[in-house]
Amino acid sequence: MRLDIAQGRLAGITRDVAPDAADERHAVALPGLPNLHSHAFQRSFAGGAEVRGPSGDSFWTWREAMYRAVDRLDPDEIEAIAAQAYVEMLEAGFTRVGEFHYLHHGRDGGAYGDCGELSQRIAAAADATGIALTLLPVFYAHGGFGGQAPTHGQRRFINDVESFGRLMESARHAVSGLPDAVLGIAPHSLRAATVEEIAAILPLAQGGPVHIHVAEQTREVEDCLAWAGRRPIEYLLDTADVDARWCLIHATHMSEAETLAMARSGAVAGLCPITEANLGDGIFPAPAFVAAGGAYGVGSDSNVQIDAAGELRLLEYSQRLALRARNVLAMSEGRSTGEALFAAALKGGAQALQGSGSLTVGAPADIVSLDAAHPSLTGRSGAAMLDGWIFAVAGNAVDCVWRRGEKLVAGGRHRARESVRARFRAALDKIAA
Repeated sequence: MRLDIAQGRLAGITRDVAPDAADERHAVALPGLPNLHSHAFQRSFAGGAEVRGPSGDSFWTWREAMYRAVDRLDPDEIEAIAAQAYVEMLEAGFTRVGEFHYLHHGRDGGAYGDCGELSQRIAAAADATGIALTLLPVFYAHGGFGGQAPTHGQRRFINDVESFGRLMESARHAVSGLPDAVLGIAPHSLRAATVEEIAAILPLAQGGPVHIHVAEQTREVEDCLAWAGRRPIEYLLDTADVDARWCLIHATHMSEAETLAMARSGAVAGLCPITEANLGDGIFPAPAFVAAGGAYGVGSDSNVQIDAAGELRLLEYSQRLALRARNVLAMSEGRSTGEALFAAALKGGAQALQGSGSLTVGAPADIVSLDAAHPSLTGRSGAAMLDGWIFAVAGNAVDCVWRRGEKLVAGGRHRARESVRARFRAALDKIAA
């Protein structure tokens, strides 16, 4: 099969054709996966909260440690950290990232001269590394359900509706020069944004995607029930026009009725299995959701470990552990589990980020090749290649990655790996000083 590329897009796909001498040849080509949920700045904090506290640990104690880490970051460090995360994503087979960006202000909580300074730094990191960007500026106004006052640790995130409108204008300008860039919007959560505020900011998305954290933790569910008398997803679906533009991040703790209602809404479930395991969140009810027609994609969230195949593997393995069964998300007899996972994450991620989800004529040439000589891929073909990559490879079997037809990764290494890594090390040395 020959893929012809012109102006960054697939111009032709020809089957059963002999290669020309000038053709670059690879054994396995896949569409690049979308990473639908990232907090790039948290890459600096990866592995930084793995010491047990005096009374046990949870998501909430991790969050306080993360707030302390945020206090040390300036714009140059944030850009360097984001670039490192994006290099690692490309090397893992992600070609588009949904950056759920909620770090907006200076270390004292004051606005920068340009309120979109840090959105511009995210765009600069995407530009330098070549990853496709869906930027999701986060609206964050409160510290808990019912419009509670934010805490000191949240001071760098906070906007009101008016200041957030200015931030969105700056963010739109920041991504305007990036190829295939998308601007969406992200009310952080029902804890951090009231439904009235969510309704007020939605027009700022101008048709772009809408992402929100919801029902990640059992305490969140309990607090929502105590405040509103309804569970978080029940409350969101009752009070907002949730549709296929929306991506509900985590949605871990749902009743059966919520699971079916979310699937019917058309919203994508944004699953981050590695982070959810690291934080002790819980296990998403995937079989029931998928059986009801629900769409899902995967993201690297806290970037504690950036591994496209690893997210898919842990998604399946968590279901196996919970249900004491195998090949759970294949969903039908005779289907490859790896193929089912990859196809679902590709489709759901593309919907959630409003990016391409296939290698078809006219689509951006975002291509990932696998090393067919890898011991865990040798002798495999078709869907079995995906099974080998997701379930059997130790390390990374991604060989090359093209974004808009430009080769960014060769031999598993991003072309800017060393320079980006040097900036990342310098940034971490500075904040540790």
